[in-house]
Amino acid sequence: MPWRRQNLARSCNWVITFKEIQAARDRIAGAVFYSPCLASIPLSEITGMQIFCKLDNLQRTGSFKERGARNALAQLSADQKKRGVIAASAGNHAQALAYQGKLLGIPATVVMPQYAPLIKVSNCQKLGANVVLHGKDFAEAKAHAREIAAEKGLAYIDGYDDPAIIAGQGTMGIEIVDQVEDLDAVVVPVGGAGLIAGVSLAVKNLRPQAKIIAVEAETVASFSAALEAGKPTRIALHPTLADGLAIPQVGPNAFAIAREHV
Repeated sequence: MPWRRQNLARSCNWVITFKEIQAARDRIAGAVFYSPCLASIPLSEITGMQIFCKLDNLQRTGSFKERGARNALAQLSADQKKRGVIAASAGNHAQALAYQGKLLGIPATVVMPQYAPLIKVSNCQKLGANVVLHGKDFAEAKAHAREIAAEKGLAYIDGYDDPAIIAGQGTMGIEIVDQVEDLDAVVVPVGGAGLIAGVSLAVKNLRPQAKIIAVEAETVASFSAALEAGKPTRIALHPTLADGLAIPQVGPNAFAIAREHV
């Protein structure tokens, strides 16, 4: 069932189901690479257990973000596809939206904070996106993106809390279960929590006994702060090499799902 994007701002407690992830898997098939999940000999030797790595870095834009981007873009109305979309991103969601938008002929604008890596800015421009640099952090970039969306009638696609994005990211969980027999645990990086929300929902539906382990940057531990407070909580940002995880507050949709499975 397509989501009515104009209502998303009012649906902060809306939780998707596993059926939406299954539908997303069918929707993105052929447009997003079915990445391998290979055994890592070095990591297995270091840990004394069998470690597999899901290689979504092999996607065209280098990350899992293409899954959610394709799923969200594919569900827009014909009129909205003509007007275009906008998002705020430190880089990966921006590149995914630009690339998948180009494939579908949907104009994409991305607002990136001024600290965004130049290579990601350049890649977005090469992919045909209109890039706007604004703000000292992600929160300021996001606020500016929403202003532009309202002004120009663009669909704002949240990089980690849009239900269609979460469902798309969850397709990785389905693939992991298909690719790894006797799965014991899945370790997932956390920024805004969209990936861990989708993956945990998929994995727990297919392998209830499997553990979901969240890993976040110590200096931007917004997921831990939310767990402690019982709700998404804004934290102060500090420098981290993991710029893609530098999100001051996890998404309410994503947190509502992830907290039940992590």
